[in-house]
Amino acid sequence: MDVARIRKDFPILSRTINGKPLIYLDSAATSQKPQQVIDTVSDYYERINANVHRGAYTLADEATTAYEGARSRVAQFINASSSEVVFTRGTTQAINMIAYGWGLDRLKPGDKIVLTVAEHHSNLVPWQIIARHTGAELVHLGIDSDYRIDISDIDRIFDDSVKIVSISGMSNVTGAIGPIAELTEAAHRVGAIMIVDAAQSVPHMPTDVQALGVDFIAFSSHKMLGPTGIGVLWGKRERLEAMEPVEGGGEMILDVHLQESTWAPIPHKFEAGTPPIAQAVGLGAAVDYLTEIGMENVREHEKQITAYALDRLSEVPDIKIFGPSDVAMRGGAVSLALGDIHAHDLATILDEDGIAVRAGHHCAKPLMREMKAISTARASFYIYNTNEDVDALVEGLHKARVIFGL
Repeated sequence: MDVARIRKDFPILSRTINGKPLIYLDSAATSQKPQQVIDTVSDYYERINANVHRGAYTLADEATTAYEGARSRVAQFINASSSEVVFTRGTTQAINMIAYGWGLDRLKPGDKIVLTVAEHHSNLVPWQIIARHTGAELVHLGIDSDYRIDISDIDRIFDDSVKIVSISGMSNVTGAIGPIAELTEAAHRVGAIMIVDAAQSVPHMPTDVQALGVDFIAFSSHKMLGPTGIGVLWGKRERLEAMEPVEGGGEMILDVHLQESTWAPIPHKFEAGTPPIAQAVGLGAAVDYLTEIGMENVREHEKQITAYALDRLSEVPDIKIFGPSDVAMRGGAVSLALGDIHAHDLATILDEDGIAVRAGHHCAKPLMREMKAISTARASFYIYNTNEDVDALVEGLHKARVIFGL
């Protein structure tokens, strides 16, 4: 993979911060956008802009073709049927749609929802609300000494009372890859549905929903080079057919009477109102960009740079790294603590040298408590990052140690 060539596609990487070249290490929060995606969105607004599915004129037809074409490209990207791809506002909305559209009417007291302590709040809070409404019980798998999900007790936990299992495909804090295959087998053995929060995994590794065998996955455009404001809910056809829509209005109906309505076929029954058309077109361009690179190449690059980062970071005294040591078991999100320096102070010092890292609890407070960390600084890598970026990070950490007298 030619990272030097790829970097030329990202105009923001030519910026300077505080007089220093920008070193962007926060792709787990949001990725940067290549010029090809920016141009595609601009072109939509400049040449095509119209509402979809409704007009009988040229612009409306072109907008519909662009919108549905993006859906087809997303479906190909994850090896799915277009009718199983629902456009949402993002991963958070997609998980909420499953929670309310599937769980609210089906769960009852005595039923169990299996999650993990390592989940993003978007895969915790919706289930807490649904449990409160239905009387279902929340059960949380822990983590082991290598920060991976502990599945040693699943034979005891998984019985007929388990109805829903929902876990992250890759942790946004530790980078740990979730045990999807093992939990999917356990869930289906007892008749439960399996959901994957794939916000971190889809942008960084090949994803084949047929091979995964899960019931639903959710992911976001903005973490995979696309625009903000759009994401994807994929579900098996039979699950989507059985699931209730959680928003009503225009576009998602087949027919409307004063007392009742009937829903449009999937996926449109879940897309009430004017959809995020420009964002979908931009996501389609992002998928094209990643497809051209090859997701196997994306994954191999991140394994290489993560291995290099873990090695270089180990040279820094007083550092603690939270996450698996084996790069085959993790992605490129590397959370760390440096002595007693607060993560926000550390991020501020790094920013003085143009290095952008995330600091805080990363919307995963239960995991932070499990790790006995108030907050961490997180460097996360993507296709445009280089070993030189890692070197600059390490140099910045040494600088912080001097400033704080470690």
